[in-house]
Amino acid sequence: MKTDLAEAFASYVSAHGGPDALSRTPVENLFLMCSTKERLPFRKMYKPSICIVAQGAKRIEVAQTVLDYPAGTALAISVELPGYGGVTQASPEKPFLGMTIEFDMDLIKSVLDTLGRPPSVEVNGSGLFVEHLNDAQQDCVARLIRLFATPEAVPVLYPSIMREFYYWLLVGPNGGEVAKMVRAESHTQRIADAIFHLRRDFRRTVRIEELADVACMSPSSFHHHFKTLTSMTPLQYQKQLRLIEARRLMVMEAANVTKAAFDVGYESPSQFSREYSRLFGCPPKQDAMTLRPLSAQLGL
Repeated sequence: MKTDLAEAFASYVSAHGGPDALSRTPVENLFLMCSTKERLPFRKMYKPSICIVAQGAKRIEVAQTVLDYPAGTALAISVELPGYGGVTQASPEKPFLGMTIEFDMDLIKSVLDTLGRPPSVEVNGSGLFVEHLNDAQQDCVARLIRLFATPEAVPVLYPSIMREFYYWLLVGPNGGEVAKMVRAESHTQRIADAIFHLRRDFRRTVRIEELADVACMSPSSFHHHFKTLTSMTPLQYQKQLRLIEARRLMVMEAANVTKAAFDVGYESPSQFSREYSRLFGCPPKQDAMTLRPLSAQLGL
């Protein structure tokens, strides 16, 4: 990996956040992360985004899929997914340094339309892949971080740097995987539409036929493509979505267990507690009390 990228990360973190913190940038919802120690996997909803590692390493687990991504690589997520993510390589001498950028679908589509030729063939099929960043991509990210030191220039130059970064993604080995996020006829885009529908009212029970209609697929085809993309069934996805939201309510809004259960669609607090414990490894009240002091650091 080019040393320029790690140096750009370290310089910005040193000036704007320090170790074991999230460093804000002039771009809303874009933070740089620094950690001097390995961190246990933490379950949350991952938005369509790319997580770039400049130093150290991370791991993500989505159902049965496990991906490691070290320095010089990036994890790309094409649809919103519930999963475990944690830092697997970090030390005080060489801390983990990373950044997550949510995908700008309109900008990706604009670049794709301008290319005038289709990118490489889709080879994955799931909603996750690891991109090995080439020199051009690393240079884009390093320039982006250096740009943050001049906030007034960000509105002018940020879109052009990201446009260049998306270009290199689209013409790279995973170009087909990136393109299918914005192609209206792709299975990825159709499943993403169904996930948006499910998220909009995840508290009620949704029939698979309803989601299949949103995706313009038959129920059997929808079920197959949903599981291929997310590594879980629609029912499993909805259950994790509910439990992750309940955790957020208890940690961030101090909701009690019963209120959190009802607010996310459970009719039985005891069933909620059982399923919560199964997913997170401990009872909801105990889990919330442990996480509240750490919520800012973990970026909940």
